[in-house]
Amino acid sequence: MSTYKFKTTINCGSCVKAVTPHLNKLEGVEEWKVDTNNPDKILEVKSEKLDAQEIKTAVEKAGFKAEPVQ
Repeated sequence: MSTYKFKTTINCGSCVKAVTPHLNKLEGVEEWKVDTNNPDKILEVKSEKLDAQEIKTAVEKAGFKAEPVQ
């Protein structure tokens, strides 16, 4: 399983609520979470099937930015 991390603009509970349906409907997402306490608002996604670009696209469709973290 791969773990992807992104620096995002998801910065509060309402933002998490807005992005939830987009990430939940992605097939292959095993688990995801956003650390809104981190200044970089780190989104962590675990998946066996998806790549970073597919996850980034879903976050952007929800209206947020996501940049992969190395």
